[in-house]
Amino acid sequence: MSLSGNREKGVGLSGEPDLANATERPIQQERPDSSVPSCLSMKSHQSMGHPIEFQSSRLDEFQDVSSDHRVHQERPDSSVPSCLSMKSQQSMGHPIEFQRGAVSTEHRDQQERSESEISSGTLIQGSHTDLHSIFELVEDKVISTVRRELKKFKTFLCPDLPEGFKSQREDDNKVEAEAEEQESSVREGALRITLYVLRSMNQKALADTLENYLLGELAVCEDKLKYNLKKKCEQVFEGIANQGNPTLLNKIYTELYITDGGFGEVNNEHEVRQIETVAKRPATQEIAIKCNDIFEPLPGQDKHIRTVLTMGVAGIGKTISVQKFILDWAEGRANHKIQLIFPLPFRELNLMRRKNYSLIELLHHFFMETKESGISRFDMYNVLFAFDGLDECRLPLDFKNNESCCDVTKSTSVDVLLTNLIKGNLLPSALLWITSRPAAANQIPPECVDQVTEVRGFNDPQKEEYFRKRISDEILACKIITHIKMSRSLYIMCHIPVFCWISATVLESLLGTAEKGEMPKTLTQMYKYFLKCNLLRKTQKYSRGQETVETDSEVKTYAGMILKLGKLAFQQLVNGNLIFYEGDLRECDIDVKEASVYSGVCTQIFREECGLYQEKVYCFVHLSIQEFLAAMYVYVTFRNDNENLMAKPKATARKLPISEETPLTVLHKSAVDKTLQSENGHLDLFLRFLLGLSLETNDTLLLDLLGKPESNSETMEETVSYIKEKIRENLSPERCINLFHCLNELNDHSLVEEIQSYLSSGNLSETELSPAQWSALVFLLLTSEEELEVFDLRKYSKTEEGLLRLLPVIKASSTALLNGCNLTERCCEPLASILSSSSSQLRVLDLADNNLKDSGVNMLSAGLESPNCKLQKLRLSFCVITEEGCASLCSSLRSNPSHLRELDLSYNHPGDRGVKLLSALRADPHCRLKKLCVDHNEECYLKSALKKYACELTLDPNTAHNDMTLSEENRKVTRLEDEQSYPYHPERFLFWKQVLSRENLTGRCYWEMEWIGLEAHIGLTYHGLDRHGRGDESGLGYNDKSWALSCYKNYFTTRHDKTPTTIPIPPSSTNRVGVYLDWPAGTLSFYTVSSDTLTHLHTFHTKFTEPLYLGIRLWCHESAVSLCTVHCKT
Repeated sequence: MSLSGNREKGVGLSGEPDLANATERPIQQERPDSSVPSCLSMKSHQSMGHPIEFQSSRLDEFQDVSSDHRVHQERPDSSVPSCLSMKSQQSMGHPIEFQRGAVSTEHRDQQERSESEISSGTLIQGSHTDLHSIFELVEDKVISTVRRELKKFKTFLCPDLPEGFKSQREDDNKVEAEAEEQESSVREGALRITLYVLRSMNQKALADTLENYLLGELAVCEDKLKYNLKKKCEQVFEGIANQGNPTLLNKIYTELYITDGGFGEVNNEHEVRQIETVAKRPATQEIAIKCNDIFEPLPGQDKHIRTVLTMGVAGIGKTISVQKFILDWAEGRANHKIQLIFPLPFRELNLMRRKNYSLIELLHHFFMETKESGISRFDMYNVLFAFDGLDECRLPLDFKNNESCCDVTKSTSVDVLLTNLIKGNLLPSALLWITSRPAAANQIPPECVDQVTEVRGFNDPQKEEYFRKRISDEILACKIITHIKMSRSLYIMCHIPVFCWISATVLESLLGTAEKGEMPKTLTQMYKYFLKCNLLRKTQKYSRGQETVETDSEVKTYAGMILKLGKLAFQQLVNGNLIFYEGDLRECDIDVKEASVYSGVCTQIFREECGLYQEKVYCFVHLSIQEFLAAMYVYVTFRNDNENLMAKPKATARKLPISEETPLTVLHKSAVDKTLQSENGHLDLFLRFLLGLSLETNDTLLLDLLGKPESNSETMEETVSYIKEKIRENLSPERCINLFHCLNELNDHSLVEEIQSYLSSGNLSETELSPAQWSALVFLLLTSEEELEVFDLRKYSKTEEGLLRLLPVIKASSTALLNGCNLTERCCEPLASILSSSSSQLRVLDLADNNLKDSGVNMLSAGLESPNCKLQKLRLSFCVITEEGCASLCSSLRSNPSHLRELDLSYNHPGDRGVKLLSALRADPHCRLKKLCVDHNEECYLKSALKKYACELTLDPNTAHNDMTLSEENRKVTRLEDEQSYPYHPERFLFWKQVLSRENLTGRCYWEMEWIGLEAHIGLTYHGLDRHGRGDESGLGYNDKSWALSCYKNYFTTRHDKTPTTIPIPPSSTNRVGVYLDWPAGTLSFYTVSSDTLTHLHTFHTKFTEPLYLGIRLWCHESAVSLCTVHCKT
């Protein structure tokens, strides 16, 4: 018999229904105590005539209905359970009656007639008599149903039953099979009532036996687990766990933005910096993942997801996501296939690090439901482990050296259990969900993770949704949203749900009062008011009940507590700790009880389990609050004790030395230097707070700690100058961006305003920027309100330096247009790093018309083959790529075939093998390449890419042979029969009928020429080509100083160092020739030009060592060559 058919609809089976209003009749019979559970007995022939009495004491006997009196029979003690018996033949003829007195034949006949009338609908509904009849019938049917279920329960508990009873049970089962779905909830209700009554009679063992027998160990465990997890997860305490008012999670929950997170690379930026980067990402191309779908494969994936690693910065909502997932499961809303969920936060597992357990024992310790139900074969069920807070783990997690463990009953350290569970040695069928801050994600080997996701927090619409849910006053909520939007830095930080809570706390207080002071516009000001709201002007006195006015002594007490908390925050921040224990608090002279009750910041988050552990875990509400209090402690210690805590601890006392600089400047410089030395930027926000607190306008916060404020204007100027000096150094873009935030805290915007003026004037691309100005440009672009959909490098600087300086902007962009920016292979390695980054948003990369060559493409391919690469379009036309580069691209795209859709390799030189490799790649069914452009000895359209390199050339009369004449402003040369009388010039050719250009050529140049006559020879040469010789040393193409194309009516010939190559005339060929020189790349290409169509003839590959000159040779009379005008397109 199934009793769990409707459990997913929310029907609990804990055995504790609300029967407070149930009518109970006292049972006077007393039974002696028994050491073991007893069962109901029905050995008396008259027992069938007695109704069962439900009462909170005991149920021992049935009443004799026929005699209408109570049974006072005493039963002797028994050492073994007794079971109900129905051996009397007469018992089968009497149903169990749930009423006092016998039922007459006349009453039964009347009841049958009423039932027939009700079933046929002949009774007039609504009348008092009809309702009475209906509910009498309902009562009889309910009693009959419960009686039938009780009989079945007896059969499970007592196998010693008469055949007649069993046959009736089988008949009932047949009926049930016909209406299983309709009656399952009725059976569950009957079971709940029975379990409740048995437990109220102190028959817990009997109730547990019945529950396990009917439901099975899994159902019992699942039901109790859901019941307990629902109680734990249905409420949230925003910010302060023990002091905040609990709120229903479903009431305020805003769906967090969860995306595919790549492959869990380590991010060494400060988490606030990561939030600023996320704020620039367009959401249109992200794969959004709902919290309850975290274990579903992404589109295009076809694999089982066992382990999910979810990353996100502190306070972004990882724990809330886990809590919401568990709550929806416990309430039957989602993930019905999962049967058991075991949340095991690393904060709690840390406290088990010195203990040995088997996996079964560990689960029994944390989840008593598993022990009480007797469940032990977890491999038989769909189980999920939720490990929240990997960044807080203090276990070694030594995946490499830990022993292998496959036995769930084997006792070992918790560290070994975790590593084997994650590796799949223990319970390989179980699902695992691990959450972590980005910096700690690499503790889990990549091969142990099937899917990485990232919690992005709130997007812009969700920010507003949160404030409107959090603030019930609609007008006040709108004011708060408007103010937040006015400060870009505050609005960006609202991606973090905890910061939304902080902002709501502060702004609700400021905007909701009649007296409005200065509104916070910077992070320091926001946290200043937050501390004031929660510490210095507390309105709720937990130990005093009613609100009171604070006395001076109380203020001093709070001030002392603030400094102690600041000391704790600073010490733990320097050590990189976010959680700490009672011993850490005692080192800072903090009373644990006072800290939990009064501080509003330090809160207990670990509760004792089973009385076994006395140690408790503490942390600050959010990392940013810890950083603020740490900065405040350093500043107050400096002001009160003249001690620089940021100086190198060379001596026991770090008193400030005598210096020409102000002492505060020395403190600031020390803090700046130490922050820049941090590899992961963990002091970045701390530095911003420290500088912001140093302003006189923020000293009012610290009056109770400092006394009178001091004038710091001179110090601020020195600090600003020092920060600008650091920005001018060759720092990483990330470090420079934080220094600009520091300048913002100090109210200095001069560098940013300079760049804004350049942008407004439109002259930025023509301006040579200093390193500090480059950094200011990056800061401005990354903190602007506009999304970085398309980034065009040509707007700012068509140089390699510009690209390298603006890499953070490229990383945050969806499309990067870098074409025609004079880039070389030097830029390819940093671009490959961007492509391989899981945080990169790049989908379209245009590198056309750059001198990347095969070496650059090889480096770029390393990024393309990364699993994190999500690039969809790649343009590499005119990048001097040969067969080698094509092979490298094909190899990388076969390694990671899932992303690239379009590849443009036109105007390159892949050769036959390169074309075959690329064609085979496109034909590969695993490759998603939809569009491939490759030109190999075929016609292609002349694009602006070549025309943009068009140059105007003229011929030098001083080099022209005497049989040649120049015209059309020295842009046309003609071979004459009569010798011209040119004056002697050492540059003039004396034997070879040749002429050179006046201009020398370097860089990238394109021009076109038209020839007439029987033949014409066009080439390039170094200046050192011999002018007076008759041999090969003077002829274009006949030495190692020159390269030439010979044009004939029926064919072309290329020649270098006397080595000829014959080229057949292409179809539709004309007498117009295009020449493209890429001097840095070492290539010289010739094309035939027809209208706007180019046909490639030949490309020389070499390494040019000096400038080149155009050369023309004409042997035949009346032959001529003209330089054509090519309109440059930008």
